[in-house]
Amino acid sequence: MSALFEPYTLREVTIPNRVWMPPMCQYSAAPEGPSAGAPGDWHFAHYAARAAGGTGLIIVEATAVSPEGRISPYDLGIWNDTQVEAFRRITGFLKSQGTVPGIQLAHAGRKASTERPWNGGAPLGAEAHGWQPLAPSALSFDDRHPVPAELTVDEIHAVVGRFADAARRALDAGFEIAEIHGAHGYLINEFLSPHSNRRTDAYGGSYENRVRFALEVVDAVRAVWPDGNPLFFRISATDWLENGGWTADDTVRFAAELHAHGIDLLDVSTGGNASGVSVPTGPGYQVPFAARVRTETPMPVAAVGLITEAEQAEKILANGEADAVLLGRELLRDPAWARRAARELGGAVHVPDQYHRSV
Repeated sequence: MSALFEPYTLREVTIPNRVWMPPMCQYSAAPEGPSAGAPGDWHFAHYAARAAGGTGLIIVEATAVSPEGRISPYDLGIWNDTQVEAFRRITGFLKSQGTVPGIQLAHAGRKASTERPWNGGAPLGAEAHGWQPLAPSALSFDDRHPVPAELTVDEIHAVVGRFADAARRALDAGFEIAEIHGAHGYLINEFLSPHSNRRTDAYGGSYENRVRFALEVVDAVRAVWPDGNPLFFRISATDWLENGGWTADDTVRFAAELHAHGIDLLDVSTGGNASGVSVPTGPGYQVPFAARVRTETPMPVAAVGLITEAEQAEKILANGEADAVLLGRELLRDPAWARRAARELGGAVHVPDQYHRSV
């Protein structure tokens, strides 16, 4: 059997194949009012199409644990019961297609309150549904972004509680896997990296202090997330800085700690925390970071980054570089990528009765 189409079990959840969809923001929720942050028709159609296409696990886009944790005013959120009810429509359909529904719990930190990317992505003020971003230190991401407000220790503890509350709601909404967003220059990543964390208290300075917030979030979420359900963590394995940033060595060290705190799989990406850096992109360019974690720690991993072809994905798994692959842009282009890959590799994938003529 093709490795790409072997089921994969974590705790008590079995994912039917190793073709997974990573979180990709759609910036399509209402920015204010009673439905603010709730998924709508666009989100349902978007995720339903990939489930009908045979994707084994769909991790719903970065979903904010609080209003100020959104990347943009148009992001999804899971801080109230209206949002929970709207998500149930999506999780119910995904399960009906044999797809495992996952959700990424997120806080954007200093990169919050921005316009949608196709409108330029510029920071927004209060006149355009914007707000004051929060961060570990009063350091802006770049010259365009405002200086964020530095979180107090009490505010840090409150954010930890917000992640736990969001996890409870995610379970109520029907999600079977939760992922904590610790990558791409958002709040948890900002605490991890010395590039963005200049604190001098218990949450800054040494490696042990800089990982404290992330581990507190993990512990708080794991405490309310059922023992039988997997918990993922997404990480940027490197800031791509020559000096003064988070490194691949840090990631390997941290992965072992995350595993000891109850994280079941590391979703390995890179970058996003430093502006103006040069990233050597190419097919599978982030896979070596995932492979190193898998080799040097007990942590299972998923690889991401310009994985586009069925044979390429199969080789990553067959070589033991990852336990699963996450296809982003390719699943945007082709919602039925898993079905096509199954035909190429001789694998089996769920096909809705209505689409039986496509097999």
